Amino acid sequence: MIGKTDEKEEREDCEEESDEEGWDEGWEAWTDPLEELGAMADAFEVHKLQGKTVLDVGTDGVKPLYLALKYEPSKIIGITLEKPRFASDIAENSKFLTKTEIHFYTCDFFEDICLEKILKKENVEDRFDFIFISKTLHHLRNGECIAGDRRGSEHTCRKDEKCCIYEFKEEEIFKRFFQYGEKVIVYEWFVPHEKDVDKRRGKGGHFTVDELSQILGHLSRNYKVELFKPLKRHLAKNELEEVIEKLRPVDYICFSVEEK
Repeated sequence: MIGKTDEKEEREDCEEESDEEGWDEGWEAWTDPLEELGAMADAFEVHKLQGKTVLDVGTDGVKPLYLALKYEPSKIIGITLEKPRFASDIAENSKFLTKTEIHFYTCDFFEDICLEKILKKENVEDRFDFIFISKTLHHLRNGECIAGDRRGSEHTCRKDEKCCIYEFKEEEIFKRFFQYGEKVIVYEWFVPHEKDVDKRRGKGGHFTVDELSQILGHLSRNYKVELFKPLKRHLAKNELEEVIEKLRPVDYICFSVEEK
């Protein structure tokens, strides 16, 4: 018979073992994507992913599995600079759960040769039906360093560029999206006053509201844009100010873009 003292010691041992295993970190890797997908549900319902091909740029490895289980696209290809923690297991074991093919590649979205090889290997004709980009748009910065202008102070670029923030070239980036996909679904989280822990050199740094205004302004003039969060509506050129006012109290946006 186990005494109360023994029970207490056994419970403490279990708690210590759980802490060592890093359970919280693993749990968040599965729950955070599910919460984010909930914010994008309207976009998926409108655009109907069933039977379609999807390129997940900057994939976290977990969202593709959730998308496959609920929306049944024919194929989801995830690309990222570093393969996510669960990617290999998901790619291998998802075949027992869903008919959707899920594959992951280590690939930079700016590498044409790599992307063309993926298209050929996955038998994707011409373009993917959808490009999906979640919390990654701000990592596609590829312009000049704007850290000094953004912070309103002198800025000297270090050799490692850790303190740099590149300009986001929306015209160039979305033109590139449509080189590889027919429609784009974007979920972007923006908290300008918080540090972007995934930042690589100058590629990173959350968008400011002004940057989002510039991006949406370009898109509304050149593409068909549907907003889903924080409000649901078609984005017309003359409605941009109203939309930006809605963005100021929140920290995320979900929208889709397609060619007119």
